[in-house]
This record gives sequence, C-alpha cells and structure tokens, in this order.
Amino acid sequence: MEKQRRYWLLKSEPESYSIDDLQRDGSTYWDGVRNYQARNFMRDDMKLGDGILYYHSNTKPPGIVGIARVSREGYPDPSQFDEKSHYFDSKSSEENPRWIVVDVEFVAKLDETLSLPELKKDSSLEGLPLLRKGQRLSVQPVDAKHWRHILKRAGVKEAT
Repeated sequence: MEKQRRYWLLKSEPESYSIDDLQRDGSTYWDGVRNYQARNFMRDDMKLGDGILYYHSNTKPPGIVGIARVSREGYPDPSQFDEKSHYFDSKSSEENPRWIVVDVEFVAKLDETLSLPELKKDSSLEGLPLLRKGQRLSVQPVDAKHWRHILKRAGVKEAT
C-alpha cells in the first residue's frame, strides 16, 4: 500500500533560521523542539517526502514564506545531549532520548509572504491549525486541501 503524503507547517523565527538560510544551506535538521505534541508529530508522523510550509514567526508580519520537504525521518536531537546547548536536557540520555529532529530540504521561496492576517481572512482555510486561537505549536499538521489552496494562492506548483 502506497503511503499517503502528509503536510506540515514549521515555524521559525527568521533571526534564528530563515527561509533564506535554508535556501543557502539546501537542508538542515530541525532541532530545538521542546513540546511533546510537536515532538510526537516529528517522531511518529513526519515521513520522507512530506511537504512543509515554512513559516516565519515573531516578525512583522508573520507568515508563510516558503516550501520545504522532509528529507530524513526522525532521529535523536543531538542538542539534547550537549551541555553547552540552550536545548540541553539533563533528563535525556542516548539510550532513552526525549527529543527528535527531522531533516528538511529547501524546495521554494515564495515571491511574497502569505501573512497571517491574509490567511485569517481566507474562508478556504477554515480549520487550519495555525488559525486556531491559542495555537502556538512550532510543528503543525496541514490538511491536503489547505496545502493545495496555499500553494495555489502563492503561485507555486505542487512541490515534489
């Protein structure tokens, strides 16, 4: 049985790691996730080839700025073991890691940001987790219908 491709939204502050950084680097591992629900998405649900909406948060205006894809499925976040890292977790061990990363690769940068205020006005995006009040997860699932609509709005052909 062929696996169903899934879609995600990943949030990053542009000062930490922007779509331009991902475009320059080509790929990176998505580290520093310290929320159990987001970790579970990365560990259990994100699969090779899944599509990603790249979202800049904590900027004016916040919004979707690019497209990426999962290029390696979940594995232990190395920063959890590094005592010098901001993401160090003394309760995590190599035998029983708590935190996971996935590798993501650049696909496209949008010509223009699809801002959060614009997205909120779009009735076709009703039910998109990003638009729910109080939704702050840095890793969020995106329905296929919302994925297709956002790509169409951005003028991007289906990312392969």
